[in-house]
Order: sequence, then structure tokens, then C-alpha cells
Amino acid sequence: MDRLLFGISGLPIGDGSRRFDYASGIEYIKSIGLDAMELLFVRNVNVTDKNKHIILKTKLDNEFYLSAHGSHYINLNADETEKQEQSLERIIKAVEGLSKVEGRSLIFHLGFYLKDSKKDAYNTIKKNLLKLPYKGIDYRLETTGKGTQFGTLEELVSLCQEVESCKLCIDFSHIHARGNGSLKGYDEFTKILEYVLNNLGRVALDDLHIHIGGINYNEKGEKNHLSLLESDFNYIECLKAIKDFNVKGCIILEGPLVEKDALLLKNTYEQI
Repeated sequence: MDRLLFGISGLPIGDGSRRFDYASGIEYIKSIGLDAMELLFVRNVNVTDKNKHIILKTKLDNEFYLSAHGSHYINLNADETEKQEQSLERIIKAVEGLSKVEGRSLIFHLGFYLKDSKKDAYNTIKKNLLKLPYKGIDYRLETTGKGTQFGTLEELVSLCQEVESCKLCIDFSHIHARGNGSLKGYDEFTKILEYVLNNLGRVALDDLHIHIGGINYNEKGEKNHLSLLESDFNYIECLKAIKDFNVKGCIILEGPLVEKDALLLKNTYEQI
């Protein structure tokens, strides 16, 4: 990509006087200066043959970036092979839904370690990722916020090296929570971007999908999302690192204030 876009996860909140759907949400988000939305397929794929045409038209008319977050019920390291297959089916259905509106990336969590070693979990998940058909939409592997979840930066970078259809989604807030508040300042953020650059090359930083948001956590990791100003997440230093590395792609805001915090990110980035 040739620049860095800013957008939201899910629908905007506006002033509370109206309810948005995807099409009206895209128009509203664009009108206030944002350029991206992550559709939420976390419970079901809610792009259908009924609404796909208006969503696609609105996307194209507004030169808008669409991604989607896959199901919360994905575990490519489930104990039962049947559950692994069901997880693959959920991913494929999400890709089919996103394809209807010419979306770019499907973001999802890969699963849990359960009783397996990290190495065994990695191998099982890699085997399943290699089964996924590539249909022009990137599979974005998201860093996770709890120690029980598969998905450290190192694990996901390695999978991106080995599975051609996979790209990275860095959720900085998840990394912060997983480390019980580990991302204190600029140096911690630059180490993450340096690791990506050294292992995946400049091409990864030129098309990076990023999640940022306020987050509540404890020693076990992520608890829930907060607004940026309620959280100790150092979004200013994060954005400084992103700008210094000339990262391009898309930043999606996750949290209760939705577009308000997304605009805070964009305006802060532009002022750095």
C-alpha cells in the first residue's frame, strides 16, 4: 500500500441518534475522515446475498478499505480433528463473505495450546493453515492477548515465513496485555517493528495490518478493551515508532469509543 489508513472495528457509534449498518457506517466513517472498517464476523458472517450489493457499492464509491475479523470459535489446535475441520470451515465461510464486498484481509486468532507443547501446537496449526484455499484475500494471523492462546509475535512471523497465504496482524494492545503491561515506551515498540523487518522484510511493513486500543489486563493477560485514555497503553510512542519505520497499511481501532479513538489515533499520528 502507498499510505497508512485509519479505521474502526465494527460499526460506528455516532451521536447516538441513529443506528448504522455496514453501508451507512462506511459513509459516516468516510465523512469524518477515516478510511477503513473491520467487519465483525465473530459470531456469524453477516455479509449476505441480500446486503452485499449496497455494501460493495458504498465501499467503491468511497474508495474504502474493508477487512473482517473471523469467528471467535476458531481453534486450529483443537484436540478433536472434527473441531479443527469446523474451524477451517468457519475461516473459509468468512473469506467467502468478505469476497462478496471485495475485502482485503481476514483477521483471526489461531487457537490455544491446550495440553500440547508450543512446538506441537505450532505444527498442527501450520498443517491446518496449509489446507486453506487462497482466494485473493490474505489470511492475517493476529497476535493474541493471553498466555494460553497460541499467537506470539515470533510464532506468527514464523508461520508467515512458511505459509505463503498468511500475513501478519500486529495487535499491539494484545502484546502489551500478554506481557502484563510490557510495552512501556518507544524502544519496546521499535523492537517489534525491527523484528518484523528483519524476518519478513520491508514488504511486510509496507502492507501491515495493525490493531490498537485501550486494554485492561492482569498477570494472565487481556481482560477487556478500554478507551485509549482510560488505559495505560502508550499509543503516542507506538505511533511514533510506526511513523519512524514508515509503516504502511491499515490501523484499526478496537474499543468502546470506536471512531472517536480512531480519530484520536489519526490526529496524533499526523501531529507527530
